[in-house]
Amino acid sequence: MPVELSWDWGYAVSCLPALLRGLGVTLQAMLAGYALALGLGLVWALLRRAAPAPVARATVGFIELVRSTPLLVQLYALYFLLPEVGVSPSALTVGILGLGLHYSAYLSEVYRAGLDAVPREQWEAARALSLGAPRTYRSVVLPQAVPPMIPVMGNYLVSLLKDTPLLSAITVVEMLHRAKIQGSESFRYVEPVTLVGVAFLVISLAAGGVIRRAEARWSSVEGHPR
Repeated sequence: MPVELSWDWGYAVSCLPALLRGLGVTLQAMLAGYALALGLGLVWALLRRAAPAPVARATVGFIELVRSTPLLVQLYALYFLLPEVGVSPSALTVGILGLGLHYSAYLSEVYRAGLDAVPREQWEAARALSLGAPRTYRSVVLPQAVPPMIPVMGNYLVSLLKDTPLLSAITVVEMLHRAKIQGSESFRYVEPVTLVGVAFLVISLAAGGVIRRAEARWSSVEGHPR
């Protein structure tokens, strides 16, 4: 016989306060983790290009290690190994660090591709003008490299958001974990899990809209037609 799923609006509304608390944790993990990934990804990309050979090789090895192992394994490693070396951050801090390190490895490849796409003549012109490395990157290279990278960066932002439920494995009570707690208390999972799914959809669509606007604005400011 087909299973009939019932929907209780009263119960769904009663779940909202707990889910909103979980939403705050999810958004915090997403935004802080992504900001960390953006910064570290650029550092890894620059180290690969400009650092001495041993440092560049070590950076490549780190990137490949992170890209070749599951995020969940990395979260467990950070959560259980950091206290062994005398560092005991909160579970949320560990989660943000894990998300940032994991996605920085992928974003470093995005940065690398963007930097490699800048014509060699632009680098040579900067050297001919005796521009230092910081100014060359800031004024010449990055304005040309960033616009093509924005859509891919946006995809990784959404991917990072969808990976935040993994933080529940290290005791972070994010949005989906809140939904599971609500369901276990009432033995009704349809409403809280559905609301979480809708929230993820809305956030993903909003993030996509922000990324598209950023791409259009950057392209317009820097003179790169869409």
